[in-house]
Amino acid sequence: MGAAIHPGNTRKRTMAILTGLVLGIVVGLAVHSFFPAYIHAAEQFASLLTGLFLRLIRMVIAPLVFATLVCGIGKMGDQSLVVRVGGKVLLWFIGMSFLSLSIGLLGANLLQPGVGFTPPQVADVSSLKHPFQPIDFILHIVPTSVLDAMGRNDILQIVVFSVLFGVALPAAGDAGKTMLAWSEELAKIMLRMTDLVMVTAPLAVFGSIMGSLAHSGLGMLLQYGRFLAEFYGTILFQWGVLTGATIFMLGFGRVRALIKALVQPVLLGFSTASSEAAYPLLLEKLEEFGVPARIGGFVLPLGYSFNLDGSILFQSFGAMFIAQAYGIHLEWSQQMLMVLVMMLSSKGIAGVPRASLVTLVAVLPQFGLPEAGMALILGIDHFLDMARTATNVLGNGYAAAVSAKWEGVLEDGPAEDAI
Repeated sequence: MGAAIHPGNTRKRTMAILTGLVLGIVVGLAVHSFFPAYIHAAEQFASLLTGLFLRLIRMVIAPLVFATLVCGIGKMGDQSLVVRVGGKVLLWFIGMSFLSLSIGLLGANLLQPGVGFTPPQVADVSSLKHPFQPIDFILHIVPTSVLDAMGRNDILQIVVFSVLFGVALPAAGDAGKTMLAWSEELAKIMLRMTDLVMVTAPLAVFGSIMGSLAHSGLGMLLQYGRFLAEFYGTILFQWGVLTGATIFMLGFGRVRALIKALVQPVLLGFSTASSEAAYPLLLEKLEEFGVPARIGGFVLPLGYSFNLDGSILFQSFGAMFIAQAYGIHLEWSQQMLMVLVMMLSSKGIAGVPRASLVTLVAVLPQFGLPEAGMALILGIDHFLDMARTATNVLGNGYAAAVSAKWEGVLEDGPAEDAI
């Protein structure tokens, strides 16, 4: 959906974020150890930086979700390839998304990554005191006014309206084509606007790390190390599950060849933290493996909008981390409802840098979880994003191969001969 990210820009962004991270560590520890009288001032400054960043993110959520979903659905059209290949692969995407969300939820409940963290502010848990009412929830997902839903950033209502709007476009004839073109242009503008917002991410990283370390000292670094280890462990478990599902569809020998073909694009995605940067190499390696270009060229762009396995896992894992950090207990019914909402809200904005942060910020308030909890994640999100991106590339490579198998066009490529 979004424009490809130039590797040079990616490197600059990575260096800026890493610089903010290092400076945040140095300044935070210095304030905690040598200038304790300024701890409160440091926390206030950190709150300002992270607060501005979160407000900027919330500002672009509604038009971004609307434009990208309408554009993505409207462009699918009614061609036989879309109906046949798209229908099957979307079922695969939905299954893998639900599986990824469930793994993130299970990992967070077992590992308890948020326990021991000091939240940046006290959370308001009043919205969690009311039991879940299925009828009220079903009624709530349908907006009475899309403008009201956008004004409140109610992501679920925006998704419902956008899906219906996109489905209705083909029936509108020329007017539908005009609106589709308008939506595509709006999507490009919003993606560019989001990219501009992300320029402030290094400042937010500096603020979040500096404020946390000024308050808690060196112990916070050890807690972040544990959090990273637990998240990477959960991601590796997810890789095993995704690989197992693909072996079931393709067979062990073919998956061995596929993994060998995907090593380079997965490493590129991991090192750049950009799925778009890995896209050309991924398409090339899949074609060498035996996936026809027409299948890969259709499935991968669709997957970059609807099949971000690593990013989706982070949604449930990150939300539970924030809940645990604030001492908020979510019943299993609330957690499963959160999974369903994330299934919808995570679709359609793959071209956004740090898309996981955007969608997580949108979902948190609907379950009484404070958006300020994102400050606990911002400082190390680049390292989380590296793992998420590598998983996204791997998952979409698997999906393209499975789709070619379903169509009966998966060829014997050089990758398999090399095994």
